[in-house]
Amino acid sequence: MRIGALEAGGTKMVLAVGDEKGKIFDIKSIPTVSPEVTVPLMIEYFNDEKIEALGIGCFGPICPDKSSDKYGYITSTPKLAWRDFNIVKAFKDALKVPVGFDTDVNASCLGEATFGSAKGLKNVIYLTVGTGIGAGILSEGKLLHGNLHPEAGHIMMKRYEGDTYKGKCPYHADCFEGLAAGPALEERCKMSAKEIPADSEAFKAEAYYIAQALVSYILILAPERIILGGGVMHRLELFPLIRENVVKMLNGYINTKELEDIDSYIVPASLNDDQGIIGCLVLGADATL
Repeated sequence: MRIGALEAGGTKMVLAVGDEKGKIFDIKSIPTVSPEVTVPLMIEYFNDEKIEALGIGCFGPICPDKSSDKYGYITSTPKLAWRDFNIVKAFKDALKVPVGFDTDVNASCLGEATFGSAKGLKNVIYLTVGTGIGAGILSEGKLLHGNLHPEAGHIMMKRYEGDTYKGKCPYHADCFEGLAAGPALEERCKMSAKEIPADSEAFKAEAYYIAQALVSYILILAPERIILGGGVMHRLELFPLIRENVVKMLNGYINTKELEDIDSYIVPASLNDDQGIIGCLVLGADATL
């Protein structure tokens, strides 16, 4: 089957064509501008590729509830040009193919659970730490939704000792995303995440905030593996600090085989940064069932 994949991000749209086995035939990206500018370019690409289905993993918040009148919409996003835009309808009407739809982080989680390091597991968290922070959650083999979908980047945080940074989130200021996403790191340090010295206090604070969030997720969701992706997590030096903080914060309360091998429990993304696109291929294939 020839499947289209769209990883819709606030900065760029990643377009690809592949198959239900996770193989990618072609991939390209275009800047995210507005629906009026960007959507026709994407439709043209997928039309030329003669796809049989499309999977969309989209920045949010979105409405993934098929029983809702708002299904397929990007909803209360701070990206104002895309607010209340029905992205699913736009592609269904233009391409006349089945369309699968979920959050970008759920798509990444699905990619990892189907073809990556979480293959065979039923309870998985994929956390992205980049321009924003979000979590895709697989619970008992199904992507987790509810009245919306997980917005795990906006949980409240206990402050790292001495941290006076006001926070970057336009809604909550010093929530997890406001304190630890890429833009917060850059504003705090006046340099990009890839330039921050590994021994800096900001780096230690970053690991502390990520670990604090993971402890909450571990206690609530009991995942069998936690996968950390996104641009900030390319700084692999963060992983030992995060794992050390997780163990310290749990303080022996949870004792499972996963935590006994924490280096294999909290891990980097495994699909060469293609986990989102590969997950979108799975969404597209599932839409045909």
